Amino acid sequence: MNNPLRSDPRSPPATNPLTVYRERLRTDQQALFQQFNQGVPVTTLVRQRSQQIDAVLRQIWNDYFGETQSAALIAVGGYGRQELQPASDIDILILIEPEIDTALQDVLERFITLLWDLRLDIGHSVRSVAECVAESAKDVTVITNLLEARWLCGNPALFEQMREATAPEQVWNSEQFFAAKTEEQCLRWQKYGGTAYNLEPNIKENPGGLRDIQMIAWVAKRHFAAETLHDLVNHGFLTEAEHQALHDGQVLLWRIRFALHQLTGRHEDRLLFDYQRTLAEQFGFCDGPNNLAVEQFMQQYYRTVQELNRLNEMLLQLFREAILLHDAEVSPQPINKRFQSRSGYLEVTAPNVFQRTPIALLEVFHLLQTRSELHGVRASTIRLIRENRHRIDDRFRADLRARSLFMEILREPFGITGAIRRMNRYGVLAAYIPAFANIVGRMQYDLLHVYTVDEHTLMLVRNLRRFASPKHDDEFPLCSAVGRRIPKLELLYLAGLFHDIAKGRGGDHSTLGARDVWDFCQLHGLSEFDTRLVAWLVEQHLVMSMTAQRKDISDPEVIQAFAEKIGDPMRLDYLYLLTVADARATNPDRWNGWMDALLRELYQSTRRALLRGLDNPQAQDDLIAQKQAEAVRLVARYGGDSAACAALWQKFSVDFFLHHSPDEIAWQTRQILAADPAHLPLIVIRPVTIRGATEIFIYTDDRPNLFAHTTALLDQRGLSVMDARVMTTSDGMAINSYQVLDQDGTPVNDAHRMAEIRTKLAAIIAAQQEARIAVARAASRRHRHFPIETRVSFAIDAPNQRTIMRLTTLDRPGILAEVGAVFQQCGIRLQNAKIATVGAEVEDVFFITNSDATPITCETALTCLRCAIHDRLESLTPPR
Repeated sequence: MNNPLRSDPRSPPATNPLTVYRERLRTDQQALFQQFNQGVPVTTLVRQRSQQIDAVLRQIWNDYFGETQSAALIAVGGYGRQELQPASDIDILILIEPEIDTALQDVLERFITLLWDLRLDIGHSVRSVAECVAESAKDVTVITNLLEARWLCGNPALFEQMREATAPEQVWNSEQFFAAKTEEQCLRWQKYGGTAYNLEPNIKENPGGLRDIQMIAWVAKRHFAAETLHDLVNHGFLTEAEHQALHDGQVLLWRIRFALHQLTGRHEDRLLFDYQRTLAEQFGFCDGPNNLAVEQFMQQYYRTVQELNRLNEMLLQLFREAILLHDAEVSPQPINKRFQSRSGYLEVTAPNVFQRTPIALLEVFHLLQTRSELHGVRASTIRLIRENRHRIDDRFRADLRARSLFMEILREPFGITGAIRRMNRYGVLAAYIPAFANIVGRMQYDLLHVYTVDEHTLMLVRNLRRFASPKHDDEFPLCSAVGRRIPKLELLYLAGLFHDIAKGRGGDHSTLGARDVWDFCQLHGLSEFDTRLVAWLVEQHLVMSMTAQRKDISDPEVIQAFAEKIGDPMRLDYLYLLTVADARATNPDRWNGWMDALLRELYQSTRRALLRGLDNPQAQDDLIAQKQAEAVRLVARYGGDSAACAALWQKFSVDFFLHHSPDEIAWQTRQILAADPAHLPLIVIRPVTIRGATEIFIYTDDRPNLFAHTTALLDQRGLSVMDARVMTTSDGMAINSYQVLDQDGTPVNDAHRMAEIRTKLAAIIAAQQEARIAVARAASRRHRHFPIETRVSFAIDAPNQRTIMRLTTLDRPGILAEVGAVFQQCGIRLQNAKIATVGAEVEDVFFITNSDATPITCETALTCLRCAIHDRLESLTPPR
């Protein structure tokens, strides 16, 4: 064959071969996309893509190497399997003789260079057969790639030599290979959080993803020499139905991956927010009254990977029994008439156990709790559980033995988390609690909930269980102490299981969930008192976090109203634990010391109010007097003078003492008394406070835009303001205190950074700038995909003579600075601010007054303020 690439450089060919090949690859890919959009099965397309690449590589190989017998071109990895997606890596192995001449080396280099010039995502290696063996012995990923090797062109004898030299009897026998791949899968799962239900999942690497299916195929190929997954049916390891489920799951993931490559124009395996809405529409989903199209699409995905995860577990257990345990001849150890243990794994005594005694479908999980010597469940028994789940019907649920056994599972001191998780994995939990089936795989399209509803629920139960375990006392000491006072932990677990069970059904999920759990408790023979408590917990499970984040919990009236809603200390204990467990399970990365301190403060203040008696609320004057007395005692520790404190405090408003703890009052008072009036502004940073955040304290002459400029600078420095308390003394001094956290949700503890913040703040304040400060920090990529409208509402707080402004808007840089600028423009005084970010949504509360410290009641002024804030913030909205 004439090689156009070898033409005389002095007379270049009429057509550049690079252009020819690129155009061919482009045309081939466009044809694939067109067929995909027309509904051609993706199983056809991934093979067709492999064949397209085969043809191009063979032609180029022949152009370069001709009839050479010194090398062979081999497809490996996914390309070797002929499962090539549009933008997937093309993994090739060039097999060579042990010794090659310089001329062939030069041709090899030019061959690879051309493939790169064609912009193919080539992953290549050049090895002799001996080098393949040596590299395989060192690295299980190499032997895994070679398992899927497919000859393309060149010397086929080299390929056969490589296959023989890397056979199981030569390197990586079945036992070694299975053990290594199992460990590899565990490490991969850990990397992706150990869950298939991430907010932006990787459809290839996440648990239940394509890699898990490949894992099954690799082990089957190494141990059974199976060429396809269907061969496992012939070996008795899969039923036809299970193989169909594996196939259907793989096809859906292939379709999603194909669509991702088409949409992004590159290799992309992550289902980012950027693509989820578009793919949902492409896959035919439409918004419903209670579920967005994107939520329906993602629920289909999550349910698919959950089923694949179940099959992966069962098949790996089968392989473990066949490859590692060698226990076909091991005598089983009897447990009872229905179950026995073999090699430490639970199995039924006969295939018809669940038919004869359906209650055994629950007994499995109770036995795993109570018998620590059991490592898990035999694969054959897992299969029988899956095949007999339909026996859990209304009659089953009405059976006293089933109800008693389920409650016994919740009452066991050990193994609750594992039992509930396994019940969900095998589909038993959704069968026993039908309402739970609705939330399996259900996602919520926001940034707050990083797990599906069912996974979030199981995480919450896990968190509750840890509060009751002494070995976890150091994690949350107060929660652990409260947990020891809880009389019936099973009621807490029930509230956890049902707290979000009505999500996606329309209406208030808390109210609907309370009805569901009421019926469940009544069916399971709980007393009227216990039933009311569990139903109340489900109905009120959000009230504590909402109060802590959105209300001024330093206000005695807020605490009194909350205490009246709770009613008694026991209910408070239950609700506190449920709230902390819920917050941590919603988004573990957003749980921080600030939230912990906020809920702890609300719990302790409310408990004091309840113990004091609801008919004996603490008077505001008494509270202030107590705080001042404690603050004087703390100041005196450092040589402070009580008379000086009293003189200074005469200039302070009542709000200062209501909104600060004695520790904060004492610390700020000491800073002011020690300050030199000639060297203001005073800026002091306390790295860690009792609130779990860093406090930035500013004392200076009051001036316009102080709040706006300060918050803008803090935002520029990547700090999140969690709480802002602003006061002007009677002699015109500004006392501003900000509780801030770093971007990772922790206090600032770098001395150099704190010094830099102090310097920058001092410069801005001293300059008395009036110009608007731009915040250069980039908005989050994820936030662009949430169309949250800016909303502003007002309420009058008559007892405290102030107006409460509630702001809901999309989280983005510079919000506080812009709000502060509007306040200054409109002549508004800010007393206090509660800052809360829930996913992509900001829910801030500002306590404001007119310039004369009176509430803002004029409707015209409120409308003007609302419009000014709306217009200013909407101008910050990032493009979608």
